[in-house]
Amino acid sequence: MTRRDALIRTIDALHAEIAALKANDVVALERATAEKLASIEAVAAAGTGPAGADLRELADEANRLNETCRIYVNLMAANVRRRLQTLTGDAGAGYRPGVARAYA
Repeated sequence: MTRRDALIRTIDALHAEIAALKANDVVALERATAEKLASIEAVAAAGTGPAGADLRELADEANRLNETCRIYVNLMAANVRRRLQTLTGDAGAGYRPGVARAYA
């Protein structure tokens, strides 16, 4: 498999990962993530020779999509944290005086 083919597979997997995150589909997310990791390994196995403009564009697109995935995951984690704080009656925990010192 060429680096170009592997990057295209990575991009496809990232699109699937984003769709799974939006749908909250854990099975699809696991499948997409496994495919993404396998395609990244394929990119690495294809070598590190000079990259032309086409490969750079594909790599940039993969990076943008990965950043989108990261943002979705962070938003989901923040929502879960907020819900847990609400359920435990600790909704203002992040804003209490003295809490910042605990992390210093």
